[in-house]
Amino acid sequence: MKSDLFASENLAKAAVAPGMSLQNAKSVRYNVNGEMLARQGAMVAFRGNLQFERKGQGIGGMLKRAVTGEGLALMSVRGQGEAWFAHQAGNCFIIDFEPGDALTVNGRNVLCFDPTLSYEIKMVKGAGMTGGGLFNSVFTGTGKLAVVCDGHPVIIPVTAQSPVFVDTDAVVGWSAGLETGLHRSQSVGSMIRGGSGEAVQLKLSGEGFVIVRPSELTETVTGH
Repeated sequence: MKSDLFASENLAKAAVAPGMSLQNAKSVRYNVNGEMLARQGAMVAFRGNLQFERKGQGIGGMLKRAVTGEGLALMSVRGQGEAWFAHQAGNCFIIDFEPGDALTVNGRNVLCFDPTLSYEIKMVKGAGMTGGGLFNSVFTGTGKLAVVCDGHPVIIPVTAQSPVFVDTDAVVGWSAGLETGLHRSQSVGSMIRGGSGEAVQLKLSGEGFVIVRPSELTETVTGH
């Protein structure tokens, strides 16, 4: 059987090292030798001797679901084998955490991560109890985190002199050390996403960066 479908870049190659790597721009392969964690519903294939278990989120996850109807439902993958992860053909990126690194990520953008990373759902300070994206996942520790993003992300530096204002539906994540708050703007309400009246953005200030996706489409996080 012959087809461009079987081009070498589309074939799954044998893993050469444990842990995660990009299979291609749209998927992540994890060579499991022990345990790893992933967002429920993100696995598209696996092979080998692997076991899967739903993970609880604790009090933080319970609170997030009660308030916003969203949560980051996780599963653990244990054993020896390979698993592939993707989400709606979004672009995948691997972030390598070193000691002292901390990143706040929207739960809808988490794909999978090493068990050596610590994960906690936190309320976004200063964001009150209205709007979307007010709870996010804070990752710390040493290891790798795979995130997925609609389209090509935009990385915007944040400085003390230049705070950044972002659409809460478009933000992917930001440096965990940034200060957050809601910014209400009457004047730009009719110019953002075709809306009218008052617009609300997430204000990020301090020193760091924010990751924004070029899409404001909202979705319900799987695994409720």
